[in-house]
Amino acid sequence: MQETILNDLKMPYCPGCGHTVANKSMSKALSDMDVDPLDVIVVSDIGCTGLVDPLLTCHTIHGLHGRAVALAMGIRMGMEHPEKKIIALQGDGGATIGLQHLLEAARHNLDLTLVVQNNMVYGMTGGQTSGLSSTEFKEPERPESAVPGYDICALAHNAGAAYTARTFIGKDTSELWHEALSTPGFSLIEIVEMCPAYGMRKVQELHDTADYESVVSRNSRAVGMPHRATGRSLLDGMKPIERTCAAPLDGRLEIIVAGSAGEAIQSAGDLLSTAGITAGLSATKKGDYPITIGTGFSVAEVILSRNPIHYTGIDCPDIMIVISQDGLEKVRSRIGSHTLVIADKKLGTELGGSPGPPGPSNVVTGDFRKTGGLKGAALAAIAHWLQDNGFLPIEALIEAASRHKHGDKMKVIIDKAVAA
Repeated sequence: MQETILNDLKMPYCPGCGHTVANKSMSKALSDMDVDPLDVIVVSDIGCTGLVDPLLTCHTIHGLHGRAVALAMGIRMGMEHPEKKIIALQGDGGATIGLQHLLEAARHNLDLTLVVQNNMVYGMTGGQTSGLSSTEFKEPERPESAVPGYDICALAHNAGAAYTARTFIGKDTSELWHEALSTPGFSLIEIVEMCPAYGMRKVQELHDTADYESVVSRNSRAVGMPHRATGRSLLDGMKPIERTCAAPLDGRLEIIVAGSAGEAIQSAGDLLSTAGITAGLSATKKGDYPITIGTGFSVAEVILSRNPIHYTGIDCPDIMIVISQDGLEKVRSRIGSHTLVIADKKLGTELGGSPGPPGPSNVVTGDFRKTGGLKGAALAAIAHWLQDNGFLPIEALIEAASRHKHGDKMKVIIDKAVAA
């Protein structure tokens, strides 16, 4: 068993950064309390605080900026193991961006601990001041130089937190950590730290510029208990995928389908994974596309396996199906020497491929847009590949299409691709 929640990797912070000391103090406290790292869930935020993820030996979740507490609340509400320690890590920027989530966690008094690593700046984006920056720290020419910062501990305490504490880096915090992690309900620890790149470089500077003191506050309240209602599952309305044929695949096959937004790439990935299940395989599918959704690339990652799939990442796929320039530019760097590339003929010159069986370059091209149209080119390419290589019976893909609301049109595309 790993004794601490930190591994032996080098801390990723600037020399003198307070995050290093704070994270080591947290790890030591959990170790002193004999908490198994596998009984700890850490939710980290965007920013320098989130750089700790690769160093942790416990369960981790990396959230959106300011949303670490919201994720931690969801974990606590959904978890049936009250003995697990749930810890959210935020910087001063993330804490103020997600202030409403923090107040709700305190109001509900859910059993979790929030650690606010307050170095008074947005260290990852150039040293801008935050809502927790002290008045004296802000430079006179800044518009908010005379605007006081939030007292995050007072806000959390008044909202109902069971335990709140503020301390300065460099102090002995072992007792504070122990009480925060042991107190039933919501606890918050604010650690005022240095940022040697953009903020203070010495502990004394923290005390000289901070307009808040160390504090410990407690509320005697019952621990918030999530209401668990028994209702109809979202899965109840889904038709089970039944095995209707058998695939000859023995091991694991990793496939990437890449194209542009609006070309039904995600639907093609869904059909391929459903076909795999229909043929008796384990299957996963992940989608990747920009926030604009309606423009740019669209990528579907599908894994088919004879055995259960425990890791869903694809670094260098076995099969790459590419039907547009947007898709090619997104996935080009992941094409390996063993990757079979199946591309629309418009990309053939750039990829160096030719129609027919794969040659030394592992590239096969076809007029998939002519066969399937804009929204059916990816499906046509998949059907072409399955017909040529036989990893799945083409009947499995037809069966998967029959489950779709546009199944009749999809089956026409599959038939045309097979005939071609």
